[in-house]
Amino acid sequence: MDWKTILPQLYRSRIDTRFVPAQGKLAVGASKFGGRPDVPEHFVWPVFETATPEDDQVKQRPLAFLAQFDCARLAPLDKEGLLPHEGVLSFFYELGSQRWGYDPKDRGCARVFWFEGPLSPAEFPAELDEAFRLPELAAELSQATDAPDFQDACPALEYPWTANDYRYFDQARRELGMDYPADRSQLLGWPDLIQNNMTLECALVDRGYYLGGQWENIPMEERSALRTPSVREWQLLFQLDTVEQGDFELMFGDCGRVYFYIRREDLAQRRFDRAWLILQCS
Repeated sequence: MDWKTILPQLYRSRIDTRFVPAQGKLAVGASKFGGRPDVPEHFVWPVFETATPEDDQVKQRPLAFLAQFDCARLAPLDKEGLLPHEGVLSFFYELGSQRWGYDPKDRGCARVFWFEGPLSPAEFPAELDEAFRLPELAAELSQATDAPDFQDACPALEYPWTANDYRYFDQARRELGMDYPADRSQLLGWPDLIQNNMTLECALVDRGYYLGGQWENIPMEERSALRTPSVREWQLLFQLDTVEQGDFELMFGDCGRVYFYIRREDLAQRRFDRAWLILQCS
């Protein structure tokens, strides 16, 4: 495989996201991390029923507000035109349990909302732990071109991989100026994998499979049949890496990231309620 020639065929546009201290008060609907989300008048704060490592009582727990993005600001950076051109896209996640997304029962542990119309800052629910009321940071956004990881590239091309291919693939990425970042939050593009391809996981969990074991209950034929279609159907929506500012740090697992995925069909139909979260860490 001539990766240096083939890899550019898989390039996607991404929107890099850096969270920095705000210079003054942020406008309603501004792109940001943390703080109070800007929501419509009748917004109902999302909850998820779960226990946590610190509290084994199963109960409804408010999701933490992670980030929101001004879609009008994203539009000129979204070169493939995948996102809405107006409104606000908001991301929530239950931080106490930090579910991984390999269990169909994890549905609802993370939510994505697209708000249109007049918005105003929401009050935090009284039940939301103070530690999960995240500090407000402004988002700096920039457009870039993205290449896939080896484990996404192979199924996208219907190419069977071998151990030696990793070396040639990574060499081609470096020669094309596509080195892997140490850390990065982003919208769209290809995910920076910590472990394995996640689109097959999305497809299998969506079919009701529990993936917390060794996948023994999943027929190999079904896995093989879904591997390539899953890469083409499921799109990374938002990747959030560790966020650090001053004494504050939000880390997922052990130096991990959370990834919000959505089917391209659902993205086109603005069905953000169908997004799925996966957590990976080292």
